[in-house]
Amino acid sequence: MSRIDEGLERGTAFAFTLDGQKVEAYPGETIAAALLASGVRALRRTAKRQQPRSLYCGMGICWECLVTVDGAPSQRACMTEAKPGMRVETQKGVGR
Repeated sequence: MSRIDEGLERGTAFAFTLDGQKVEAYPGETIAAALLASGVRALRRTAKRQQPRSLYCGMGICWECLVTVDGAPSQRACMTEAKPGMRVETQKGVGR
């Protein structure tokens, strides 16, 4: 875990899944923040070469952190707030 905890008051932790695996998050965190704190770096794979991509700009400009959320492809992980029970999938290519 690489989440900073010292000196912070957080709400109650909840879980969502990434590719079927449980990920812990806190209220107000984005999907990207929760995944990075859990040690996940690759959020999607490119269409042509299947190369991994991760968080780059962290503010919704570059589109490198695209994931599929509850069946909806091309959601920016850095801009989407994590919610309890959401189903996040590593996006492959342009998404389906």
